[in-house]
Amino acid sequence: MGVRVVLVEDNDVFRETLELLLGLRGDLDIVASVATGQEAIDIVARLDPDVVLVDYRMPGLNGAQTTAEVLRASPRSRVLCLTASISREEMQSLIDAGAIACLTKDEDLEHIVASIHSAAAAAA
Repeated sequence: MGVRVVLVEDNDVFRETLELLLGLRGDLDIVASVATGQEAIDIVARLDPDVVLVDYRMPGLNGAQTTAEVLRASPRSRVLCLTASISREEMQSLIDAGAIACLTKDEDLEHIVASIHSAAAAAA
């Protein structure tokens, strides 16, 4: 079994594409894919994943709020942000909430995968 990952992304096309691409890899196990921070909190509490990949801008809870609540629900999990763009203040709020790092959606897929593995190693 690979690294257990939950995807949190409100853009359905991007989320489904990422789920497909990451799911094709033998070293990752996409255990859930949800569109909102609230859904993430609920599912993470049940599944206790290794890594939660969170968008920053979503309806309802933003990435920092979602990160804080996800870590409250599953303290062992590690959170990585994956977003289109982010301000310095938003980045700081993510780090303050407990996120390990923030990647942009235009990053190379291999870099995203390597970051997921690094985050999972920190969870172990």
